Amino acid sequence: MRIGIDARNLTTSMTGIGRYVLEMSRHLAQMGHELYFYLPQRPNADPTELPAAKVHVAHAQGAIRRMIWAQTELPRLAAKDGLHVFWGPAHRLPRFMDPQIARVITIHDMVWRDMASTMRWQTWMADRWLMKPGIEVADQIVADSHATAIALTTEFPGIGKKLSVIHPGLTTIKGTTTEGDLSRLGIAGPYILFVGTLEPRKNLLRLLQAYASLPESTRQQYLLVLAGGQGWRLRDLRGCIEDLQIEPFVRLTGYVSDCDLSLLYSHARFLAMPSLYEGFGFPIIEANAMGVPVLTSSSSSMPEVAGKAGILVDPNSVQSIRDGLEDLASNDDLHSRLVEQARPNAARFNWTKSAQELEVLFEKAIYKRRQRRSE
Repeated sequence: MRIGIDARNLTTSMTGIGRYVLEMSRHLAQMGHELYFYLPQRPNADPTELPAAKVHVAHAQGAIRRMIWAQTELPRLAAKDGLHVFWGPAHRLPRFMDPQIARVITIHDMVWRDMASTMRWQTWMADRWLMKPGIEVADQIVADSHATAIALTTEFPGIGKKLSVIHPGLTTIKGTTTEGDLSRLGIAGPYILFVGTLEPRKNLLRLLQAYASLPESTRQQYLLVLAGGQGWRLRDLRGCIEDLQIEPFVRLTGYVSDCDLSLLYSHARFLAMPSLYEGFGFPIIEANAMGVPVLTSSSSSMPEVAGKAGILVDPNSVQSIRDGLEDLASNDDLHSRLVEQARPNAARFNWTKSAQELEVLFEKAIYKRRQRRSE
């Protein structure tokens, strides 16, 4: 198949959705498909990481110019390339496209509806107004999780016949596992790990409050390490740490390389991810793949991703998070049982399988589009 891909998520630093686009594309290329990338500006990803593809790069910097590009230049180039199917891997599809081209869209989450207060207003507006038309013109719709699929059918009744769930896969994070290297990050001794962008949806303030309420002996035994780049509306995170009087026990690493991320995962007691909402939650299975159990939330997609390799807490309750932290920190029997489940849980998620399932949906979309034209 000749597959066109809206690859705009490869123009920024690597995020969960960017990794999703990159891995799905790489595996589709390995399956022998011909890929066409459409980007509003040059990709930020290492060129050696990109799969073989014909790449169209525009000069559409800024949100408004990207929106215009996506509805004008992108569909013009797609028609010229003679695509069989066009894939919008992150909530967007051009409204008007050559009627011969099948269209598939992936929806990762419904944060704009369920957690609007945790979003930047520009992102909220874009998802609020552009997701619906993308869903309307799509021949097939992909949801990352059953939780997102349920939210989609609630918000857009009648889409069930063209909606499928395809879980993303697991990307092996390569790097060192030499514990001594942790000193570079200011870490000496055991720790509890958080991984993710430092932004409101990650529920960091409640996590810090829960950690602060642990017995001092537990905090002396386990540091809390927050690994992730600065997001938005959490600029006073250090101030919160100071107010809670836990500065000696908390480490902020900032954005870390894959090498350092591998190191952090491999030596953590457990991953603490009590997010308010996740469309999928890659850190859960990344930690599991290294034999590390998780504490995560009982909401959205997190229970289905964590499986039997974690404990679930109420993300809106500091007490619930605190109890979960204490259990995983002090109950060695519980910790050992969850460690045994960690790698088997991560093994459920495989990019080859995900790409094969997406390939089937592309074929369905093409067939549906041809049927419609012949009627």
